[in-house]
Amino acid sequence: MDRLAAMQAFIHVVEAGSFVRAAGKLGASTSSTSRLIADLEAHLGARLLNRTTRRLSLTETGQAYYERCVQLLADLDEAEAAAGAAAAAPSGRLKLTCPYNLLAQPIAPALAEFGRRHPQVGFDVTVADRLIDLVDEGFDLAVRIGAPGGEQLVARRLGSTQLVACASPAYLAGRGALQTPADLAGHSALTYAYVASPFVWRLADAEGRQHEVRVGGSLHANSGELLVAAAVAGMGIVFEPDFVVGPYLARGELRRVLPKYSGPKLDVWAVYPSRRHLSAKVRTFVDYLAEIFAADPLRPRLPAGNAAGARPKVEPAR
Repeated sequence: MDRLAAMQAFIHVVEAGSFVRAAGKLGASTSSTSRLIADLEAHLGARLLNRTTRRLSLTETGQAYYERCVQLLADLDEAEAAAGAAAAAPSGRLKLTCPYNLLAQPIAPALAEFGRRHPQVGFDVTVADRLIDLVDEGFDLAVRIGAPGGEQLVARRLGSTQLVACASPAYLAGRGALQTPADLAGHSALTYAYVASPFVWRLADAEGRQHEVRVGGSLHANSGELLVAAAVAGMGIVFEPDFVVGPYLARGELRRVLPKYSGPKLDVWAVYPSRRHLSAKVRTFVDYLAEIFAADPLRPRLPAGNAAGARPKVEPAR
């Protein structure tokens, strides 16, 4: 049995939902396609498909095997594409989307430097905090914080960031210092719309115990930059990534609250629709982003003493 041909036939049958349609796409007969799947099941000693007169469905084993087959063949396609295109220079326009808070650092500098390295590549960038459907809207690539997106997407982890709770000195003046996360319930929280639970903030203590508190306030928005600006203006407490609030903390415009507690860490991802036939421009740019993030551009040095009631201590940037 040609296992590679059997795996390809299996993927086509699953995605087509029919032996007849899969055989048509493969340019083979229905009987030979059916025989490949039967031989594959015999080789594995496991049933992959439930067959009825009306439809096909994956068994639990079949589902797991399908996912691995897709990944293995995608890796093979990518390896062959990389070998075949090793001498080809990236070219064309790359359609990219990223959130507002990643634009200034590190995306904009990355675009500039990549453009100098590869002048034949241009960019069409859509800056949006909403989760854009890459396939439906025709994007080549997204850079995302938190969840990478749907199951049909390929995600490569680039780095991470951490949420930090902070507020302006003006807001904190005259208010009692926050001692525990439960104290947040009595404050004006500036909440971000594009998260799963915007009104529940989670922090961990030094022992790693998790604390959840339900928050609310006078501003709920779909822009992290707006929330930070509102916090600087004294509107309330914001819970945003460290690389966003870091400069404001360093300048003393914001102060950390609950400095003994840590916010969640969020991964940063490069996300694209498929590894199959990945263009040189996308593959090269993702590799370059990985290079940039390896230098940890999102990790500011937060002033250790910059908590409510303490004078801000400014540390030089790395």
